[in-house]
Amino acid sequence: MNAETALKEATTLIDGAIGAALVDYTSGMALGTVGGGKDLDLTVAAAGNTDVVRAKVRTMEMLGLNDEIEDILITLGTQYHLIRLLKGRGTNGLFLYLALDKGRANLAMARLQLKRIENELEV
Repeated sequence: MNAETALKEATTLIDGAIGAALVDYTSGMALGTVGGGKDLDLTVAAAGNTDVVRAKVRTMEMLGLNDEIEDILITLGTQYHLIRLLKGRGTNGLFLYLALDKGRANLAMARLQLKRIENELEV
């Protein structure tokens, strides 16, 4: 599936989804966004979460960890922010970002569904 379809699936099929973005963390630019709104500017979130991903990648390098990041979870008072680094062909340097309403989301299911979307995504 293409990026637009993937983002639409993320926001319509995952319970509690507020918005989703496909982000290039080498530049911090959102390549696509769906959802969000006046309370969640996805382009600002994409840039901010790029800093989170870069910091974690740099920390793992400093620690000499020979591993890879599957996903990063940020828990707020009312939201979950899930960042999933892509590993498929041609997706190096990209991540999927999903914001969820904490009261309506099932975090375990959201992680599984986002992984499935990643596996079907063709960039």
